[in-house]
Amino acid sequence: MLTAPTFRSVEGAYVALLQLATKEPEQHIDARGNAAHEVLGVSFRLTDPRQRLPYLAERKANVVFQFAEALWCLAGRRDLEMISYYAPSMRASSADGISLGGSAYGYTLFNPADGDELSPFDRVLELLLNEKDSKRGYLPVFSAKELADRANPDVACLAGLHLLPRGGRLHTVCHMRANDLDCGLLSDVFSFTMIQEFAAIQLGLQLGTYTHTIGSAHVNDANADRVRRVVTEATTRPAPTTFLFPAMPEGTSAATIANVLQHEEALRTNEMRYSAAHIQDLGLEPYWQQVVMLFELYRQIQHDKSVAVDSDLLAALDPGLRWLMERKWPACATHSAGGSL
Repeated sequence: MLTAPTFRSVEGAYVALLQLATKEPEQHIDARGNAAHEVLGVSFRLTDPRQRLPYLAERKANVVFQFAEALWCLAGRRDLEMISYYAPSMRASSADGISLGGSAYGYTLFNPADGDELSPFDRVLELLLNEKDSKRGYLPVFSAKELADRANPDVACLAGLHLLPRGGRLHTVCHMRANDLDCGLLSDVFSFTMIQEFAAIQLGLQLGTYTHTIGSAHVNDANADRVRRVVTEATTRPAPTTFLFPAMPEGTSAATIANVLQHEEALRTNEMRYSAAHIQDLGLEPYWQQVVMLFELYRQIQHDKSVAVDSDLLAALDPGLRWLMERKWPACATHSAGGSL
């Protein structure tokens, strides 16, 4: 088979890649002080890009960060102030302590390039709205100029996203120059499929497949123990835990993203605190209410130092989000939630 192996959800692809890189690595590398097992030129395809979360207890996926990063990208931001609140380790990638460079993919995609009035994303949407079956809807991110400074701590791992409308659906092919399979892959796929779904809504198309290609697919030695635990869990459990991830509302626009981020900022800076009832009265679609609930729960963990978060708020979460929160943070582990098909 010459096309990419197909999986329904990111979890299946994630586990398969971990197995490949740890059991059948092509070489062991030590690039920029990061020792890792590596496989070159791998790819996979997701038939349902909405299934962008892994339900693996050993992995403890950080769904709060994943939504925050996706929104940060969709808003075209690169400020460290917001994103480091959810992932403090990202501060190490900033050259000036204020903003991020290559890894701020949304800044490149959603802001006009020099001399242009439209962002690359809007240019591609304009093209795809007017040219049937176009092959030109490519959004480059990596730039050769990033290599001019050999000390640059933040060179883009994303080469570009290729948007391909076919038969009433928007398909996307992602090209990565490199991917940390344990840490970076899950967040990247989450953000890029959110961008794909957002683009499909703007174009009036259904969601198509998502294909992810990687030049250097690697697992860092520092994460080897966790990777072994994840693979053991995935290969020995009686049946996978699965939840259906809902569709992004059809009315989602740049204004929607900005509105959600206003609430995010109020919670991140601890200026506001919300109850479940308050969030349900914000005028947001239920899909986005769930995201604000995640931000409020995280506020309680970070600012209130809560030993146990608001049980009503936790209960109001979709079952899959609640399952992930309970396994990531002890303050949320008040009860366990079963999976549903």
